[in-house]
Amino acid sequence: MSKKRVDSLVVGAGFSGMYMLLRMRNRGLNVQVIEAGTDVGGTWYWNRYPGARCDVYSVEYCYSFSKELQEEYKWPERYSAQPDILKYLKHVADKFDLKKDIQFETKVTDAIYDENTELWTVKTNTGDVYEARYFVMATGCLSVPRTPKFKGMESFQGELYHTGKWPHHEVSFEGKRVGVIGTGSSGIQAIPVIAETAKHVSVLQRDPNFTIPAGNHNIDDAYLQDIYKRYDEIRYNARTNYTGVGMSDNGTGKSIKDYSREEAFKIMEESLGRGFAFNTLFTDIGYDKEADQIVREFFFEMIDKIVNDPKTAALLKPRTHFADRRLCLDTNYFATYNRDNVSLVDVSDDPIVEFTPTGIKTENNEYEFDMIVCATGYDAMTGAISKVNIVGKGGEKLTDKWEAGPRMYLGLMSHGFPNMFAITGPGSPSVLTNMVSSIEQHVEWVDECTKYLDDNNITALNPKLEEEDKWVEHVTEIAKPLFIAQGGSWYLGANVPGKPRVFMPYIGGLGPYSKICDEIANSGYQTFEKEQNTADVEAA
Repeated sequence: MSKKRVDSLVVGAGFSGMYMLLRMRNRGLNVQVIEAGTDVGGTWYWNRYPGARCDVYSVEYCYSFSKELQEEYKWPERYSAQPDILKYLKHVADKFDLKKDIQFETKVTDAIYDENTELWTVKTNTGDVYEARYFVMATGCLSVPRTPKFKGMESFQGELYHTGKWPHHEVSFEGKRVGVIGTGSSGIQAIPVIAETAKHVSVLQRDPNFTIPAGNHNIDDAYLQDIYKRYDEIRYNARTNYTGVGMSDNGTGKSIKDYSREEAFKIMEESLGRGFAFNTLFTDIGYDKEADQIVREFFFEMIDKIVNDPKTAALLKPRTHFADRRLCLDTNYFATYNRDNVSLVDVSDDPIVEFTPTGIKTENNEYEFDMIVCATGYDAMTGAISKVNIVGKGGEKLTDKWEAGPRMYLGLMSHGFPNMFAITGPGSPSVLTNMVSSIEQHVEWVDECTKYLDDNNITALNPKLEEEDKWVEHVTEIAKPLFIAQGGSWYLGANVPGKPRVFMPYIGGLGPYSKICDEIANSGYQTFEKEQNTADVEAA
C-alpha cells in the first residue's frame, strides 16, 4: 500500500484545523487536512439545530490574525446564529484558498507512531495512508454527540434527531407532537424555536440549568465601526485576560456579601444581557456557599416573575450550585413555558423507562410523539480524540493511557506520543474561554514550536513525564475549591456513563496560561525530551 508523505497531517476543518493549515502552509510545509464533513465548519457544520447560536460576541468569535478579514466581514447580530458562523468559515476558506488541501468526507481511523522513522502513519476509512512528521488533532471539544441508549430506541416509528447531528435538510415541526430530552445549552436554545410551530412540545428535563437572557440584537455599521477602531485593544484584552473575551466586564471586584441583598440583586438585574460578564460580577460566587445562595435566590425570583405556573417555575429552578456548570444564554427560554403548547416533564422524579413505537414511557406515564429530539450533549473534550486508534511509543494506545482520565501536558501534547499535538485539548483553558481566542493561541504555539524543531533539526519532541504529571496535578489542584470541579457536568465527563470523572479544562485563565506556554517556548522547550537528527549532530 503506497503512502502519501506530508509534513503535517491535521484532523478537522473547523476554526482550529483551518488556521493550523494556513499557518503551516504559509511557512512552506506540505499540509493535509482530513475532514469528515462535506465542507468546512467543524462544530458549526454539524450543530445546525433550530436556535443554534454562539454565546460569545460575534465580533470576537472570529479570527484576529487578519485585519482585512476582521473589517470586511459584516456580522448581522450581536450573537451569531449557526448559519452566519458557517457562512463566515466558508468565506475564510475561499479567501485563503484552503479547500485545495482539505480532503472531505473522510475519517481518520488510525495514527501509529514509528520510533525508527519518527513519523506518524495515519490511515483513513477511504483506504488512504499518510506518513507525517507532525500529527495534529484539531477535532474540537464538542464534536462527538452523546446519544442516549434508552431501551427500545430503535422501535420508535417517528422522527428521531440529535441536536449535534442535525439533518442538512429543513425539519418541520408544524402540527407535530415533539418530545425534547435535555435542557442543557442546546436544549435551551432549541426549545423556544421548536415551540413556535409545533402542535405540542413536551420537555423531558432531568436537571434544570441556570440561564440568562442573551440580549441578542441586530448590529449596524455604526456599532461595527466603533469596534474596528478598538479592535487592537479588544484583541489584546482577549489574549491577556481570564475569559478570552476582550469586551468582557471585569465585574465589581468585590464579594457579593459586601452588598446588601437589594444592592446585589440590582447589580445582577442590570447585568442580565451582558453575557458571560455575569460570571465575573463578584469574586466569591464560584466557591462560597453563602454567596452562591444569594445568586440562586436572584435566579429563583427571576423565574417566578417570568413563569406563570408555580409548579412549572419550581421545576425550572436549578438544584445545583450556580457556578458548577456552564452558564447558558437564551432567548425567551423561561417565557416559552407560558405557552399553551409547552409542558415540562420532570424525569428525575419520573424517569424514562423506554422508547415505544409511538413515543416514550416513563415509570408512571406514557407520552405519544411524532418526533423526539435528543439534546443530550457531547462526549466532551476527549470524545473525538479517543475515537481514533492512536498508538505511540512502545505500542502504547492513547486510550489505555487515558483509562483513568486524560493526561496531557498543557492540553497540547501527551508523553509517549512525540510530535502529536491537540488543539484545545484536556488540560487547556478551552471551553472555559472564548474558544476562538484559545484556538488561535494554541495554533500559533504549535506552529512556532514545529518551526523551532525544523530550524534546529529536532526530529521528535516529547513532553517529559514528570512535567506532564506536574501539569495534570496543577490543573486538578487549582480547580478543587470551586463548585465547577465538584458537580456533575460534562467538564468532568459526568454526562457519559463509564467515563472517568476528571476535571478536564484548565481553570487558571487564558492570559496566565498563555504566559506559561510562552515561557516554555522561550526556554527552548526545556520541559520536553528532544531527539535530534543524528547525521546533523555528527556533522556538527
